[in-house]
Amino acid sequence: MSEVDFSAINHYKAMWLYALFDLPTETKKQRKNAALFRKGLLQDGFTMFQFSVYIRHCASRENAEVHIRRVRAMTPEEGRVAIIAVTDRQFDQMVILYGAKEKPPPPAPLQLELF
Repeated sequence: MSEVDFSAINHYKAMWLYALFDLPTETKKQRKNAALFRKGLLQDGFTMFQFSVYIRHCASRENAEVHIRRVRAMTPEEGRVAIIAVTDRQFDQMVILYGAKEKPPPPAPLQLELF
């Protein structure tokens, strides 16, 4: 059995996607569209980081592009959605403050994504 080449998986190749959004919720239809968008992000492997900020780990830039296309396809007609891609190394440099206390960023997933 051959060994897995982990050199291809590094902190500069792995990406974190941030989906930031501001969707209108004034009408029943808008609230439903916003809820469907959030559920779609969760189904695509995103995790809520803040109320309108979801994050997802991707093994590569190519994998990130797949998820960016999915987010683009599920974006409601109204509102604004931004997607930011950062490397795993950049993500590790994040400073998270809870009140006056600093906490480390969430750890990268331990699983490998195989497609």
